[in-house]
Amino acid sequence: HISTHLGDGKVKHVTKEEALLSKDLAQADFDQLLVNLRMEAMFVKESMRIMWIAETGMCENIDTVIREYKQSRGLLPMRACIMGPPAVGKTTIAKKLCEHYKLHHIRIKDVIDEAVENLKRLSARADEGEEEEDDGKAQEAQELLDAIQESRENNNDRIEDQYIIRFYREKLRSMPCQNQGFILDGFPKTYEQAKELFAVDDEEEGEEEGGKVPSYHKGTMPEVVISLDAPDDFLKVRVMNLPEGQVAGTHNTEEGLTRRLTEFRNINREDETILNYFDELEIHPEHIDVSKDESDDMQQAVDKIIKIMGEPRNYGPTPEELEEMERKATEERLKREAQEQEERERKEAEERLKREAQEQEERERKE
Repeated sequence: HISTHLGDGKVKHVTKEEALLSKDLAQADFDQLLVNLRMEAMFVKESMRIMWIAETGMCENIDTVIREYKQSRGLLPMRACIMGPPAVGKTTIAKKLCEHYKLHHIRIKDVIDEAVENLKRLSARADEGEEEEDDGKAQEAQELLDAIQESRENNNDRIEDQYIIRFYREKLRSMPCQNQGFILDGFPKTYEQAKELFAVDDEEEGEEEGGKVPSYHKGTMPEVVISLDAPDDFLKVRVMNLPEGQVAGTHNTEEGLTRRLTEFRNINREDETILNYFDELEIHPEHIDVSKDESDDMQQAVDKIIKIMGEPRNYGPTPEELEEMERKATEERLKREAQEQEERERKEAEERLKREAQEQEERERKE
């Protein structure tokens, strides 16, 4: 139950010997885990004066227990959305942010592939003679796969928005995304897509302020929206300078990029753009001009976004990861200091040569 509600549902069975060798488990913690707390229920109820919060047990009250645990420890998910034109660097930045904050990187291709794979696995149960309930789910999965295939055939191998939105809603509401948080990479792209993606179901409670702000699903709505900005000419030059191996088989050819940029600019000319959607909800996008980023792998832009998002509020890095981060920071500082020293020495050498040349010229005039 705890793994399902706080993690990905996977449980690793560890022997006593393995637990003793673990650096993450102190001897006192190990001893506590071996304490037998089993008691007769009637003895506890009649002999102990306890104000029960979860009298029916932890399993039935796991949602309440986990909610209180998260609040008391400050373990809150972080949700962000990275928007911008094609080739602006959304995926590069989203990947770095996910590594920094331990978040799930939500890319449209990964979401579709994962959803289709799950549907195929579910539909295969019908052939394996599973229970009747599973057989019904398997039939539904197969029907959905058939509908998606038909949609692709009729739309130049593209999946309609209704299916993509469905897959995204399932992904963002999964326990891993709800527990740790996520970063949306370039989707939704339009006002209507966002409206459907973050819509509240009939039986759900949405976020609404006195009727002024439209209702939305507060568990999947990004808290931070970043708009990466850059002129088309800058993006075209960037793609032209990419190694041929990175361009082959992608949309980042000159013709492909021009087409995608035109589509992006057309979508974002109207009043109802994706950024307008977030503005209406008073989640105002932060704009970052990546054309001014002179760092390797867009680290300057990443650092700006980290300042906007703030300190991690989820599980954070382990002691080993913190040590590695400190080591890398020290290496980068020493490298930067060495480069600055080298630059100073170069300038001093140039000034010295210039002075010597001027002195030589002055002596020659006197002679």
